[in-house]
Amino acid sequence: MGTLMTFELLHTVPEAPVAHLLLAHGAGAPMDSEFMDVMARLLVERNIGVVRFEFPYMQQRRHGGSKRPPDRQPVLLEAWRQVVEQCSHLDNVFIGGKSMGGRMASLIADEMPVKGCVCLGYPFHPPAKPEKTRTEHLRALAAPTLIVQGTRDALGKREEVEQYDLSRAIGLCWLEDGDHDFKPRVRSGLTQQQHLISAADAVADFISGQR
Repeated sequence: MGTLMTFELLHTVPEAPVAHLLLAHGAGAPMDSEFMDVMARLLVERNIGVVRFEFPYMQQRRHGGSKRPPDRQPVLLEAWRQVVEQCSHLDNVFIGGKSMGGRMASLIADEMPVKGCVCLGYPFHPPAKPEKTRTEHLRALAAPTLIVQGTRDALGKREEVEQYDLSRAIGLCWLEDGDHDFKPRVRSGLTQQQHLISAADAVADFISGQR
């Protein structure tokens, strides 16, 4: 194990949780962003406890440091390992996150003592670079995994993702006209709130199916 890190955990837990989801933030927003707050509340309403944390670079931002880019992947993965260890007393643990946080979770899901993985807006490739896919490990992923994705996500549109060779352990939930934050265009007649509710329903169904 690398350098021991201390994580401030944000617990949003119902009275009798059926499972716990350790939820990591995306590259640019903290663990208490509006997206993360809403998802945590919706999942708690479905009796799923949510435990949030921040990667080291985001912790430093919060405590007065300058705005820094995300840590390198080895640091992010080690953070995940230590958070899972810190939460080892919890039952029925799943890991996941928004965008980068979910991608990092998927990279370690097979080595961790967890029930499965949840990715909310998976960054299949960098913006405007569809040729640089981040899917190699997803071909052999064994941990049950749910990816919730907007159909027009700039980091992985439906027509792109459907061409990828993904593990059979991965299930996809598509949110019509949703972007990377699940926000649809006004002309679609849909709302981001509707999509967030649909995402929470999909996560709850997925978790129920793995326990």
